[in-house]
Amino acid sequence: MRTSEVLVKPILTEKANGQQESLRRYAFKVARKANKLEIKNAVEAFYGVNVVDVNTSVVPGKNKTRYTKKGFVQGQKPAYKKALVTVAEGETIDLYSNSL
Repeated sequence: MRTSEVLVKPILTEKANGQQESLRRYAFKVARKANKLEIKNAVEAFYGVNVVDVNTSVVPGKNKTRYTKKGFVQGQKPAYKKALVTVAEGETIDLYSNSL
C-alpha cells in the first residue's frame, strides 16, 4: 500500500484534541487494510515526527433511521479504521495549518 493511501484524514473532536494536549496522541482515520507499520511510516513521512506507539481499532458502522414525508428511511453509516498515534516527547503535529 502506498504511503499516500494510508492516511485518510485526521479526526478533530474534543476528545482527540484533549489527548493531543495531554498525551501527545493524535487520531487519524486510516485505510481498512493498513497495518501499524504502514501507519507509523506514513505519519513520520507526512509530518516529520518520530512515532512512539500506534494503536488501531475498527469502528463499526451504525444504523441510522430518520422520519421524512415518505416515512421512515433506514440506512447504515460505513465502518472505518481509526489509528491513535503517539509521538515522541517534545514533538507536535500541526493539524490546523493552512499550507496547501
